Amino acid sequence: MAVYGLDIGGTKIETAIFDNELNLIKSWRISTPTTDYQVFLETLCDLIHQADEFSQTQGHIGIGMPGLINNNGQVLSANVPCATDKFIAQDLEKLLNRPIAIKNDTRCFALSEANGAGKQYSRVFGAVIGTGAAGGLCIDGKLEKTSLGMAGEYGHIPLPAHLQIKYNLPITECGCGLTGCIESYIAGPGIKRLYQHFTHKTLDAKQWSCDLANNDEAAIKVLTCYLDLLGNTFASLVKLTEPDAIVIGGGISLVDAVIESLPDAINSHLFKGFNAPVILRAKYGDSSGVRGAAILGLQASFE
Repeated sequence: MAVYGLDIGGTKIETAIFDNELNLIKSWRISTPTTDYQVFLETLCDLIHQADEFSQTQGHIGIGMPGLINNNGQVLSANVPCATDKFIAQDLEKLLNRPIAIKNDTRCFALSEANGAGKQYSRVFGAVIGTGAAGGLCIDGKLEKTSLGMAGEYGHIPLPAHLQIKYNLPITECGCGLTGCIESYIAGPGIKRLYQHFTHKTLDAKQWSCDLANNDEAAIKVLTCYLDLLGNTFASLVKLTEPDAIVIGGGISLVDAVIESLPDAINSHLFKGFNAPVILRAKYGDSSGVRGAAILGLQASFE
C-alpha cells in the first residue's frame, strides 16, 4: 500500500511517496501555481497521477497547506490566494474519485512529530517557529479534532500588556488582520523587529544565532526579551492544553540558546510548583510537513 503526502507552500509543492510503514520511497518538488484555481487543481491531480504511475497503485492521499481550513474543508490562504474560499479536498475527490485528507501545514508538522520526536508522549504540541508561528495538539498520535480548524494558532495570541510595558515594545499590525499578535515578535521576522527596537540595527535570526554563540551583548539583550515573550506564550499553551511535550520546528529550533533556556522561561510564567513540559527539537526537520500529510492520509483511510 502506498501513501502520498503533498506539502503545499507559497512557492513549492513537495510530493512524497511512502510505504505503509512511512518509509520514504520517492519525493520531488515543483513550483506552486497560486493565481489560477483550475491550474492549481490540475497540477495537484497531475502530481497524484505521477505518484500512482510510479507506485503502480492508487495510494492514500494527505495534503498540508498554509492557511486555515475549517471543518467543512473551506480554505483561507494568503500564500495560495487562488485557493481561498475554495473546497480543495472536495474538488479533488470529484476529480480523482477517492478520499482526500487536508489540514493546515503546521498541523501536519505536529502530527508527524507526535509520531516522531514526541512518540513516547500522549499529549504532544507541535510548534513551528519560522516565518510564522503556529502548530497543533496531538493526542495519542492523532490530531485533536475541532469544529473550526484553527486550534493551534498560538502565534495569534496577543502580546501581553505587562511584557509590552516591560520592554516598551511597539504594537504592530499582523498580516492576519489582527493587532499585536505575538507572532510579530517571536517568529523569524520578529527577531529583526526586536533588534531594530533594542539596537536600531537590522539583523536576521541567522546572524542573531551566530552573535549569541559569540556572547554578543546586543544579541543577549534580544534573547532576554525573546525568551520572556516565548516563555509566556508557551506557558499559556500549557495552561490551556497541558501537553506532555512541545516539539519545536522551523528556523528558531536551530538556535541552541532558545531551546536550552526555554523550560526555565516557561516556568517563570507558570504557577508555583508546576513545571514546563519536555521541550524537544523536531526529528524530521523540513520533511516533517510532507510526512505529516502522509500520516493524515493514512489515518483517514482507517476511519
